[in-house]
Amino acid sequence: MRQWTVDAFASAPFRGNPACVIEPFEAWPDDAWMQALARENNQAETAFLLRTADPARFGLRWFTPGREVDLCGHATLGSAHVLMTELAAGAEALTFDSRSGPLIVRRAIDGYEMDFPANPPRLTGPVAGLAEALGAEPVEVWAARYLVAVLRDAGAVRSLAPNIAALALLQGEAGEAGEVIVCADADGGDVVDVVDRFFAPGCGVDEDPATGSAHCILAPLYADKLGRPVVRFRQVFPGRGGDIETEVRGDRVLLRGRAVTVIESRLRVAP
Repeated sequence: MRQWTVDAFASAPFRGNPACVIEPFEAWPDDAWMQALARENNQAETAFLLRTADPARFGLRWFTPGREVDLCGHATLGSAHVLMTELAAGAEALTFDSRSGPLIVRRAIDGYEMDFPANPPRLTGPVAGLAEALGAEPVEVWAARYLVAVLRDAGAVRSLAPNIAALALLQGEAGEAGEVIVCADADGGDVVDVVDRFFAPGCGVDEDPATGSAHCILAPLYADKLGRPVVRFRQVFPGRGGDIETEVRGDRVLLRGRAVTVIESRLRVAP
């Protein structure tokens, strides 16, 4: 059984966010086995694919080292990259059936374009303990699936050194506990509009390098702030980071990015 490690939202190796992708199964393995493999891989997500009667449609599930999650953008991008590049799927678009509904990934001129559900946030009041856990005072706090802390400038986002254990206990009005986006307008003259980071100790990931699901929240937020549907983001995880362009279309978000295969391996264990 083959497995690939793909750097997603990256134009070169060792950037973006690594995801492990397992070659498609004919039937879902046992949940405990998938969780054990994800823990062994110790990447933010391991993606598991299920074949269907349609060669352009697959079941897709994602596991962090700690638990199964409902939505993962970078491992969806990695899965499409493996199917289209490593396994030579001929379709120009692939549909993935997931806990978050059908997700579509298309080939694009410069990488891939993913069609995901938008998750617009709502403005909330201060969250007790958030400023102390971040080590910075948010200018605004928003909530959707995750908390969103808007900081004063890009430098504050880049220099942040939060208390991860304290962040893990926070939820506020967000749907998930211990999962917090921080963001700010990019510096003048930067080629992107917004810089951001994502801390997710609530699902076993202290900090994620490039996060599709976070940008399903940030895309509508900044489309409204900037007054245009297309927004360019850079997730500034120290030493890696990734570039994600978003476009809001009604209740959907298009996420655009590249992917690079860095490892092909063979598992010596089976479900």
